[in-house]
Amino acid sequence: MINGVTMRINIDDYILNALKEDITSEDVSTNAVMPCEKQGKADLICKQDGIICGLDIFKRTFELLDSTSRFEPNFKDGDKVHSGDLLGVIYGDIKAILSGERTALNYLQRMSGIATLTREYADELKGYSTTLLDTRKTTPNMRPFEKYAVMVGGAANHRYNLSDGVLLKDNHIGAAGSITKAIQMARTYAPFVRKIEIETETLEQVKEALDAGADIIMLDNMDNEKMKKAVEMIDGKAQTECSGNVTKQRLKEIAKIGVDFVSCGVLTHSAPIMDVSLKNLTPIE
Repeated sequence: MINGVTMRINIDDYILNALKEDITSEDVSTNAVMPCEKQGKADLICKQDGIICGLDIFKRTFELLDSTSRFEPNFKDGDKVHSGDLLGVIYGDIKAILSGERTALNYLQRMSGIATLTREYADELKGYSTTLLDTRKTTPNMRPFEKYAVMVGGAANHRYNLSDGVLLKDNHIGAAGSITKAIQMARTYAPFVRKIEIETETLEQVKEALDAGADIIMLDNMDNEKMKKAVEMIDGKAQTECSGNVTKQRLKEIAKIGVDFVSCGVLTHSAPIMDVSLKNLTPIE
């Protein structure tokens, strides 16, 4: 799970790498028109309805370029915003504002897009006990930001990375020889505090996983009828997760079946950005 503390102690390296990607030696355009330091301000404008997310990342991007910069927000992460809203004002050295603009907006747009899509999915599960989860299908070097955005949108995080939990998928099962062997080997190797989740695609595999003592049984790419039979077979002896071919339109049907969790890769791998822009840059005399 990603929380505020985790973000604060990890984000600087990510942001600096993104800035280095955009500025390999100098910002030629900015240095051409702004040879000297000069204080200025710019408006952060919302151009699309959605859920805002990443305001602290936006602010931190400029702070890493200019320690005197400050951002005065009018909203907080998780707020619903509308096209035309003034999200806040950034103050600081104009050179830093110009050089950091694209990187800061890239983070804010991407994170807000994920939070917006996640909120749409999470709203479908209101009133049900099923928990919406993300997956590891994230953009390389964007995982902490994207998983934080999922939480802001109203869902929960699945495991953060491969060190975070035991999830035995089809190829793990193939490597071990069977579901039973895979679970037995994981029990022997993993710390006793780790739960063991295993992927199943058929009712026969569900029964084998249940008999082998899996803690969580993933019901992968099952239609509603097969999933219902699987949940009845498991009967609370293990937690259940639905994964694969999960659309927003299916969420209520899946929740009615009674699965504990439903994971959606679409939340991070296919969320469109939310359009925001930095406008009205002016010097401060």
